[in-house]
Formats: sequence, structure tokens, C-alpha cells
Amino acid sequence: MREDIIATKREKLAKLIATFGTAYPESTPRTHTSQQVLDQFDSLNGTDKQVSVVGRVRSLRVMGKIAFCHLEDGAGQIQGFFSEEMLNLVEVPGENKQFSLFKETVELGDFLSVTGTVFLTKQNEKSIRAEKWIILSKSLLPIPTEFYGLKDEEELLRRRYLDLLVNPETKELFVKKNIFWQTVRTLLTEEKFLEVQTPVLEHIPGGAEAEPFKTHHNALDEDFYLRISLELALKRLLVGGYERVFEIGRVFRNEGIDREHLQEFDHMEFYAAYMDMEQGMALVEKLYTDIVRAVVGDAMRTEHEGETIDWSKPFAHVDYFTEFEKETGIDLAGDVTVAMLKKKADELGIKYEAAYGKGRMIDTLYKKTVRQKLIQPCFLVGHPLEVSPLAKVDPANPKRTLRFQPVAARSELGNGFAELNDPTEQRTRFEEQMALRAAGDAEAQMLDEDFIQALEYGMPPACGFGMSERFFAILMNRSIRETVIFPPMKTKEEK
Repeated sequence: MREDIIATKREKLAKLIATFGTAYPESTPRTHTSQQVLDQFDSLNGTDKQVSVVGRVRSLRVMGKIAFCHLEDGAGQIQGFFSEEMLNLVEVPGENKQFSLFKETVELGDFLSVTGTVFLTKQNEKSIRAEKWIILSKSLLPIPTEFYGLKDEEELLRRRYLDLLVNPETKELFVKKNIFWQTVRTLLTEEKFLEVQTPVLEHIPGGAEAEPFKTHHNALDEDFYLRISLELALKRLLVGGYERVFEIGRVFRNEGIDREHLQEFDHMEFYAAYMDMEQGMALVEKLYTDIVRAVVGDAMRTEHEGETIDWSKPFAHVDYFTEFEKETGIDLAGDVTVAMLKKKADELGIKYEAAYGKGRMIDTLYKKTVRQKLIQPCFLVGHPLEVSPLAKVDPANPKRTLRFQPVAARSELGNGFAELNDPTEQRTRFEEQMALRAAGDAEAQMLDEDFIQALEYGMPPACGFGMSERFFAILMNRSIRETVIFPPMKTKEEK
């Protein structure tokens, strides 16, 4: 059946080419968008002024000597009216008549340009009475319909262009995502941050705990890693004299796929010299509330997996040590060993890898206990030193760091620090991470000598913060894979 449909389409293509010379012309007659015609309809109606609109044929009804179709462009849809009486007055090459050719060749999915005057149909629909039409692009494959088309989620993600074509809510999703990132860019620009672009290829991947992708640079004949974070490059710019910088860019992490994790995704980080952690939290809270208002509206409420999330209230501050002890019975301020943490994980039925050190075990227990209780927006503060290799130590407690994370809907939605700028301490932290790598932890951070040398030239005290499109996925109640327009997918095995 599909093969028959495709064969028929190719026959129609041949007829169009025989008539016009091509079914894919370079020139596109267009004077108005569909929405402009609708907005100007009252002034155009009843006049001889011609308009030319373009778009994809989304509906088509042929009834004897007349036909109706809806053309969809980027602004919306408008109806075209085609009649034998009007169009067969127009000769086209090959002694065809315009209306006859329309009936014989035009189908759903084709792109057309239609020229004519506007009028109101008997059903009171604003329309264009076609006096001429031109094929712009012939569709050679049948487009799935809303009811009988693609239903498989994997296939929709693999062929996102069809998902966008047949599901208006998907198309709207990525309009909202654009609003999401533009809101970030606008606020930070207003706060005097400089937007920059830093390298995707790095000799040493750093700034996060994740396994990197590796590639080879032929011209330099050296191996590089795809960046897992934006952090260390942006901090180098603080050393170079910029006071406020940010970047929105793609990062790559060679980790598993689940509702909140993907191998490549958009990420934002900012760094502000002379800004302390409290000031950083105030800026982040304003950023998040601005984003929610821009994306979902003034109600400031979203739904996520059956929970209503209220973004309108001030973010509560949740203490890591206090909540960890409440959920696990372990006081992180005391003498805590890896064996003690693994024993508690076993008691709670929480899985972990044998190579996990103290920091990874603390983080694993936190994610399966404390984080599961954090539904409404809050800041998690006071993280243990072992899970924060790039944050300053809290001067009031050497076991804690000056770190904050916005959390909501049981998800970490960002990460902020009073940035470590002591090169000696940074070297010690890196060496501890390298010991974990040697013990089998593939996500532990690597020692970056160039970054330490940059710190030795002097980096001002600063607050840094990073967030990814996971926040947008939470707002939309979607998996992060659904909110990436072309997510990485396993190659489909052809039957």
C-alpha cells in the first residue's frame, strides 16, 4: 500500500516537472504571511488587491469543480479556494489548465504559493480566491496523520520533523524553550554579564563529575575530550580580568539515559567576581522566577508527576547536614567512614558501586533519601566537603562548603558555589579526585595543571552558578530527552 502511494506521488511529480520544468523552484511568490492576511482582511476584502501566500497543504477537499485547502506557514493557516471557473482561464505550459493540474497533482504535504483576492466564504471563513498557484515543493512520502500516524515515542524522537509536523504541542514546546533561554540571556545581560563562547574540545575535562567523550584532533595529532562543563574556562576569564561572564552552550557527558540525564544538552554557567553566596542565591532566585513567569505565565504553578509546584513563594533554605541525619541517622559533622555509609545503604536497599569513595556514597544516600522529600522549590545549602571539590570551605565549619543547589520536584535544578580560588587547596582537592579515579571512579575529576597555574596568577573571590535544560524539562513535566529537539538516539535496525 505504501509503495503504491509513493509510486502515485512520483507520477504526479513527473507531471509537474513536465509542465513547469521543476517541482522545486527557487523563486517563491509571497506578499503576506497567513496571519497578515487575516489581520488586514477588512481592508483587503472587497478590493482587487492581490495577495500571495505560501505554505504546506494541511487539508484538502476537492468537490467537482471547486476545491478548498488550508495552507500552513510559520504564522498559522489560511484557506485557499480553487475553482475551475477562475483557474481554467489561466493557461499553463503543456496546454494544461490550472484547475485540472491542481486536482491531478496537489496533495497533503505539498508546498504551494497561492495568489488571489480575499473573500468571506458562506461559512464565514476568511479565505483567498486563487487566481494562480505555483508548486514550491512536492512531498514524495505520505505524512502521518494525528490519528493514524506515528505513535511510537522512539520513532517520534528519531524523526522529530514528523513529530513537529503532526503534533502542535511539540512545536509549541520548543517555542517555550526558546523563551526559556532568551529569559536567561536577557536577565544576565541586564546584570552586566558578558556572554562568551569557550572551547568544546579540551585537553582536560573538568568542572563536573562525569565521564567524558574522547576524540582525536587530526591536525594537531592529539586526543581531546568533549567538555563536560563550562566552568574552568569561564574561571580563567575571571583571572584574565573580566568580572562577570556567562555562556550558554552544549556539554557532553558519557553517562546513562534516564528521565533527567542525557549525553548532550544545553547548559548555562555564570561567574561573578566579588559576589558572595547570598548575593548569588538572590540572583538565581530572581532568574528562576523570571523564567517560570515567562514560560508558564503569572500563575507561577506547574505540574510534575502528580505534584503541583508553586514557584511564587520565596525559596526555603534546607540544610544538607540536618536533613541527611534526619533521613539516615548519620551525623556528617562526626567521624563518618565509607564502611558506615555503605552499611546504611545496604540497610536501605540502595545500590552503589564497590569503588565509591566517601563523597560518592554521601551523594548516593542523599539522592535516595533527602532529595525524595524536596518537592517545593528550595535551596539546599551546606554541602559536605567530600561532594564539593570546587567550592570554598565554610569558615564556620571545615566539613561544610559554601555551596547551594536549587531543588524542586525531587530534582537538582542547578549548582552554585562560593568558588574556590586558593590554588594550593585546589591542587589538594584535585589529587583526592585523582585517587578516586585510580580506584575505579570514572566520573571523578581530573587534575588540571593549567587551571591551577591560572589560579596561581590570582582569581578574585567569586560566585559561580550552572543550570541545564533539566529545569525546562521539569517545568514542562517531560523527560529531558523529550525537550531536546534532536536527542541522540540508537540507530534503528532496518528489518
